[in-house]
Amino acid sequence: MIKRFFSSTADIPEAAAVPRHVAIIMDGNGRWAKKRLMPRVAGHAQGVERVRDIVEACIRRGIGYLTLFAFSSENWRRPQDEVNRLMELFVMALEREVDKMHRNGVCLKVVGDLSRFDQRLRDLIAQGEARTLDNARLTLTVCANYGGRWDILNAVNRWRGDNPGQDELTEDGLAAYLTLAYAPEPDLFIRTGGEQRISNFLLWQLAYAELYFTDTLWPDFDGKALDLAIASYQKRERRFGRTSEQLLER
Repeated sequence: MIKRFFSSTADIPEAAAVPRHVAIIMDGNGRWAKKRLMPRVAGHAQGVERVRDIVEACIRRGIGYLTLFAFSSENWRRPQDEVNRLMELFVMALEREVDKMHRNGVCLKVVGDLSRFDQRLRDLIAQGEARTLDNARLTLTVCANYGGRWDILNAVNRWRGDNPGQDELTEDGLAAYLTLAYAPEPDLFIRTGGEQRISNFLLWQLAYAELYFTDTLWPDFDGKALDLAIASYQKRERRFGRTSEQLLER
């Protein structure tokens, strides 16, 4: 049975000093490489190394959920050589990192339309998820071939399949079918690389997330940069539709 978390539009979630769930668009790998006169794939390789550092940083800071946008449903439009290299890096990361994640108490989940990936990659994903299933120190979600609109449409179609003949779909009913139904909504959304948009990422789940944009390119985003994002988050007034005066009355 899926654990139910508070919906920020139906309930008032607790606003903790440290975000419970951080979601990140890891942007800027290609530009990081270009600045160093290196091929774009070198930036992606460095970006994979950075993931390990940020996972460890989140564990040290008591963050329970980390969701990373690794490959969007629109990224197939990139040059084929780059897409192929990204798939190779994904395979290498799973082969190399799952044991370390398991030892560190990390539960790995990969969400998205995985049907477009080759069998080797799908098998590694399934093996990694099964190996780390019972870990609870940090839930690391990797969004791969993922899109927010796909997520919502997929949830609707799954609900319809399970509820034939029913016409009324509620917010709670749909939320249970979303790919991140096992996680609380993100408290803090971070996008590296200077762009200021959410690019079809977690469209439903980011309804009341605090948004943080930084010019730092993903391969340079370290624990200190994460602390700056958290410090910005801690200065925000999380009202969830209420007034500032109501917060003072609590």
